[in-house]
Amino acid sequence: MAEVLVYVDHVDGAVRKPTLELLTLARRIGEPVAVALGTGAEATAPALAEHGAVKVLTADAAEFADYLVVPKVDALQAAYDAVSPAAVLVPSSAEGKEIAARLAVRIGAGLITDAIDLEAGEQGPVATQSAFAAAFTTRSRVSRGTPVITVKPNSAAVEAAPAAGAVEALSVSFSKSATGTKVVSRTPRESTGRPELTEAAIVVSGGRGVNGAENFQVIEALADSLGAAVGASRAAVDAGWYPHSSQVGQTGKSISPQLYIASGISGAIQHRAGMQTSKTIVAVNKDAEAPIFDLVDYGVVGDLFAVVPQLTDEIKTRKG
Repeated sequence: MAEVLVYVDHVDGAVRKPTLELLTLARRIGEPVAVALGTGAEATAPALAEHGAVKVLTADAAEFADYLVVPKVDALQAAYDAVSPAAVLVPSSAEGKEIAARLAVRIGAGLITDAIDLEAGEQGPVATQSAFAAAFTTRSRVSRGTPVITVKPNSAAVEAAPAAGAVEALSVSFSKSATGTKVVSRTPRESTGRPELTEAAIVVSGGRGVNGAENFQVIEALADSLGAAVGASRAAVDAGWYPHSSQVGQTGKSISPQLYIASGISGAIQHRAGMQTSKTIVAVNKDAEAPIFDLVDYGVVGDLFAVVPQLTDEIKTRKG
């Protein structure tokens, strides 16, 4: 069976959930070979092996931390040259998409971004994408070279499938451009104790109807009762009620949680572009004609300040 390269997104050896999803998808089209780079790369092996990686290629060098994405592209290209894979899968983060694009150019291959599903095809992997603000679903395959595909988080359920996970050192020669852009400082992100927005299985978002930064505590309370991430519409962010890092939409983050709850959000096309691939959508809005109701699975016409606290209380009661 052909091998499939999977780029590992990890933090000091702790593998992030989107990578485990990629391993699940990779097993549909071949044998996953994981590529882990940077500090803690070897520590990723047990988790990767548990989820199907037959081999784990690791490399650690100061360049991975001290410079931007080019050293990682150099390493992924080295893995590509060593393995000759049937496909390369990368998480669909901002960094992941840049790495994938640069690799595709280098190896003369086609690129598919933001896939939401992946399956084997007679002429190569077939990726499903959501297009034009999720108005259409497309199925595509790369017709030139080895497919390089980025996959959105929450596109597949994580499935354990123990494999060998043999660790092998990856030899990397860095290109001249690898040290072109240096990282001069880092500021740790302040932890909210909630899941990362792009990876969360449940997201609760507030919009213009929240009517003030102080009122977002209603949204946060519901999110915390569900163990969810908190999102916001562009209107709420532009008003200064919530940080841009939590913005969902075309000019914010694109997400695909299992459950998306929109409170006080009208459903402008820009917002829909960022959340319309959610598996189940619930909306609370006092305007029965709000566009958001055109795509929901469940809709509540009512005042969010009456509905959302009741929902929060009910969840807490059921959880005991």
